[in-house]
Amino acid sequence: MTSAEQTLAPPRVPRNLVIAGVVVALHVVALWAMQASLLQRAVEVIVPVQLLSEFIEPPKPKPAPPAPPPPPAPIKRPTIKSPPPAPMPLAIADPTPAPDAPVGVTTPQPPAPPIAAPAAPPAPPPAPPAPPAPPKIELPSSAADYLQNPSPPYPTISRRLGEQGKVVVRVLIGTDGLPQKAEIRQSSGYERLDQAAYNTVLKWRYVPGKRNGAPEAMWFNIPLNFVLE
Repeated sequence: MTSAEQTLAPPRVPRNLVIAGVVVALHVVALWAMQASLLQRAVEVIVPVQLLSEFIEPPKPKPAPPAPPPPPAPIKRPTIKSPPPAPMPLAIADPTPAPDAPVGVTTPQPPAPPIAAPAAPPAPPPAPPAPPAPPKIELPSSAADYLQNPSPPYPTISRRLGEQGKVVVRVLIGTDGLPQKAEIRQSSGYERLDQAAYNTVLKWRYVPGKRNGAPEAMWFNIPLNFVLE
């Protein structure tokens, strides 16, 4: 190398100085990057906190409903009094007859016939007569002491054979107290006892039956018992 080339060539930078400058530059870049990331995180943290504070804000109380308006006062309508009616004109009779009025004598109308009084309602029919009272009936009797009616005889054969029983004889008693006819109403089961009872009641005398106090012929049942002692 010539002397002219040495004067024109730039001076050489030491290698250590270059390395040191690069390291410093890297540190500056790293610090700037760290500072930028920290700022971004701070912004991210601060912004949500503000948003949360806005969202957590307690709800405002609802405004009270307005009071209902007072009812309108009733409108008083003025009472209109109607004027009193005008007096009607009175007609005044003119004594002078009209020129075209007919001239004649008026005949009075006959009096109205008298109004007949309403007819009285028909009288109700008479009530039906009350039914007659039932007649008072007195049955005949054969037990009067003054009649002195004897007991029926007990047939001898019936005593020996031990026949006994009750006989009911139906007798028609006349108004004079005498028996008119008789019939066996209930048999004792033995013909001799029935015949003895039949013959006995036809010989007796009786108190006649009565209807409303008057004697009347009546049928009468007479029981007779035949009992061995």
